[in-house]
Amino acid sequence: MPTSLYVIAGELSGDAHGAGLLRALRLSCPDLRIGGAGGPQMKEMAGGELRDWVEDAAVMGLWEVLKHYRWFREQFRQMLEEIADLQPQVLLLIDYPGFNLRFAKAVKQRHPAIKIIYYISPQVWAWNRGRIPMMARTLDEMMCLFPFEHEIFSSAGLRTTFVGHPLVDELEAARAPHQRAEKLLGLFPGSREREVTRLFPVMLDAAENLLADDASLRFSAPAASPKLAVMMREQVRSRGLGNAVEVTDGGSLDLMQRAMCGVIASGTATLEAAYFSLPYVLIYKVAWPTYWLGKMLVKIDFIGLVNILAGRAVVKELIQSDAKSDKIVEELRRLLRSGDDREQMIARLQETAELLGGPGAHERAAEVVGEWLRGERKISVSAIAKRAALV
Repeated sequence: MPTSLYVIAGELSGDAHGAGLLRALRLSCPDLRIGGAGGPQMKEMAGGELRDWVEDAAVMGLWEVLKHYRWFREQFRQMLEEIADLQPQVLLLIDYPGFNLRFAKAVKQRHPAIKIIYYISPQVWAWNRGRIPMMARTLDEMMCLFPFEHEIFSSAGLRTTFVGHPLVDELEAARAPHQRAEKLLGLFPGSREREVTRLFPVMLDAAENLLADDASLRFSAPAASPKLAVMMREQVRSRGLGNAVEVTDGGSLDLMQRAMCGVIASGTATLEAAYFSLPYVLIYKVAWPTYWLGKMLVKIDFIGLVNILAGRAVVKELIQSDAKSDKIVEELRRLLRSGDDREQMIARLQETAELLGGPGAHERAAEVVGEWLRGERKISVSAIAKRAALV
């Protein structure tokens, strides 16, 4: 019987990570048959049996999911049929927990012989730890990106491997021999339109206040898309800041290596800045109903990935009503004026970045999947005992 794999990713980030894993897996399993659903990068690596669905699948928010409920239900049914036809040795699920965890449970009930591996662990440790026992009973292995996740999942009886963050390979490839520009500050308002709408005006307020103190300062703001670039340039133009604030088409990783400090929207960019040792202040604002719902559900001390990873306040977090220009200015002034404060933050950022693991996350993840495909990997007796205790 030929070796086969079924894989699901539902967002562009998962598509990129899935493509990297599949590329590495092809080296050790060149004849592997791959089915499933992902994005354009995964489809290129897998071939004709993998569907590109991410443009439709990557919806966010409860209301958007409810509007697409019938479509998701049909995709769910179709994928179960494809699993039954392919009979893969391994089901590989990449992030996308709202869909993937339900699908894992359905496959485990119908096809208990299929090994179910999860890549890029859902952040249930932040918003719903009650799901972890179910995951331990359903999944055969979790491959996580952060070292602290290992203990959380393995203590529940779920075999867990820390493979490191695939972001490391991308960032190392982007490293350049830049010198820091003493008067340059970076503004990183995020990659979504609603983030730019809420956060970029606050960043520009802070820039205006800082320019009142020192007119020689310069600001650069990389836009994540052409559409966002138009929005951001219009905001800069309407304030008359065109001589001091430059909006660029992309280039965030380059800027992180040239600026002295910056202000960054919560998200992956905060990890990127840590990797390149850019001192920064984190800000974030959402609609108030979303904020209060999050306060009820999320049970962690920080929202910034760097602070979560470090287990302490490495960078200042200005969230919701605290995300205002005077507090941003206060923190940026401190980083600009105090060499000791800046160097201390740089040292802590470097220590935290080392926790992401070295290059080769996709290769390490592919090795795990390959061992399951070949039947070389088993669930330990201790893990089985822990699972039994959860029933």
